[in-house]
Amino acid sequence: MTAVAPDSSPVPTAIRLRTGLVAILPGLALTSAIATAGFALRFIPGMSVLSPMILAILIGIGFHNIFGTPDRAKAGIKFSLRRILRFAIILLGLQLTAAQVAEVGVAGVVVIVTTLVATFMFTKWFGRVLGVEHRLAELIAAGTSICGASAVIATNTVTGAHDEDVAYAVACVTVFGSIAMFVYPLLPGLLHLTPHAYGLWAGSSIHEIAQVVAAAYQDGDQAGYFGTIAKLSRVMLLAPLIIVLGMIARRRSDEHGHGRTQSAPMPYFVLGFIALVALNSLVHIPAQVMGFVVPATTFLLSVALAAMGLETDIAKLRLKGLRPLLLGLAAFLFIGLFSLVLVKLTTA
Repeated sequence: MTAVAPDSSPVPTAIRLRTGLVAILPGLALTSAIATAGFALRFIPGMSVLSPMILAILIGIGFHNIFGTPDRAKAGIKFSLRRILRFAIILLGLQLTAAQVAEVGVAGVVVIVTTLVATFMFTKWFGRVLGVEHRLAELIAAGTSICGASAVIATNTVTGAHDEDVAYAVACVTVFGSIAMFVYPLLPGLLHLTPHAYGLWAGSSIHEIAQVVAAAYQDGDQAGYFGTIAKLSRVMLLAPLIIVLGMIARRRSDEHGHGRTQSAPMPYFVLGFIALVALNSLVHIPAQVMGFVVPATTFLLSVALAAMGLETDIAKLRLKGLRPLLLGLAAFLFIGLFSLVLVKLTTA
């Protein structure tokens, strides 16, 4: 009998790739169209004060809550919110150098770490006071203290909350992070914050990376640089937090004789960002290249924020009543005020 060789044809792989591409195209087209609209709206007199990123998330939120997001667009929206966002953050590394990163300094690291730990502990404690289920409180705490939706999803790999809790926490941190994105740029003059101090404040307290970038750059390039560096330094702390939460979850599992634990994802895109910062520090990037990279990065971030808007369902905040919403609000106010005090103390 003649043995039949295994099929090594690349066709199945090609079919899978084509199927995956077809699946994400509707959503990717929608988020790209919204991002393009965000850029176009800035040509209207008076609208240029708003970044295309802010306009993109506004359009996305309005579209989703008024018309609804088509089901066939969900795959592309997910792709925009995860893959494109991470790629855009990596590209931001080409706008920074090691010398700029060093300017955050020891004081900046202290502000970031202290704010993160204090916010997480406060949110968990206040969640118990309000009677919010501990898993949901943990997700809100992670999303507020580190990096919004990404931290919520990563934390749930060890928290094991229900799907509706994850959806609530993501909606919660997205809404309050979006509020911060609009409010913060109004405050540097009122609070007498230098670009360095404002960037550090935004980076250490606003929820999502893209929200930090949008808010920080409203006060100029210097504030944007500091805000981006501070935020990415904060994102790097996601991995140790997940490890600690995993150890706690395993201990609970051992105590009760059951449970669910999984390895948490490492935010590898941060390593890509660091690699491009190193490249930019060692190699001169031609101005013609940067003239393309900078607006392209802004567009990709706008695409990601459009996806974030399309995922923001205001109705989800009402599903579990007001207590988790109050917890998200309290956490939002705490991280903003606590980090502001530390920034004032360390930059005075």
